[in-house]
Amino acid sequence: MKRDKQASPYYPIVLNIQGRKCLVVGGGKVALRKVKALLEHGANVEVVSPVFCPELNHLATDGTIRAIQRDYKSEDLQHAFIAIAATDDAKTNERVASEARRREVLTNVVDDPKNSDFIVPSYFERGDVIITVSTSGRSPALARKIRSELERNFKAEYEQLAIVADEVRSKLKQQGITASSDAWQQVLGLNSLIELLRQGKSQEAQEIMLTRLKTLEQNKP
Repeated sequence: MKRDKQASPYYPIVLNIQGRKCLVVGGGKVALRKVKALLEHGANVEVVSPVFCPELNHLATDGTIRAIQRDYKSEDLQHAFIAIAATDDAKTNERVASEARRREVLTNVVDDPKNSDFIVPSYFERGDVIITVSTSGRSPALARKIRSELERNFKAEYEQLAIVADEVRSKLKQQGITASSDAWQQVLGLNSLIELLRQGKSQEAQEIMLTRLKTLEQNKP
């Protein structure tokens, strides 16, 4: 299959980093932002830098992160799942990227998408629903603007809808029923579901979804 020449080279993916070693090289404010995001998603964070900002020092003191106060060494990449180069020295960042690539460790170099294996999109979360926006590294500011617009218009009920949909899928699986993608799209498009969830009637919403999905699967050609 030919790839569209205009298509972005980035493959959208959501990584599970819970309990995995994630290395951050750098000790300033940028590194701090990366560390906080990694911690929010359950990573085991290791930070390497000759100097740490006060907030990183505090996280190290209370045992939230493992901090190594020295210059970066290639062995810091051992057992790392991902690495983020966030120093203010381009040569150090390039070295991290080069050595990580040799060790097959996915790497992000802050503000240098061309030298990165992955870029971090702008995102917001509502429970298990994650909305991400990326401009393929061309304009992080634009990605944040689009994310903010989406966030303002995001229905709070979608968070509960994700939970209900998961429960319905489990019940269908127990009954040996596999609903098609088209059937799911039809059912999830029902405005009545959002209204029921807004009223706190999740059980009624679940029953409607189950009934509709079963009917659609029974009646499909």
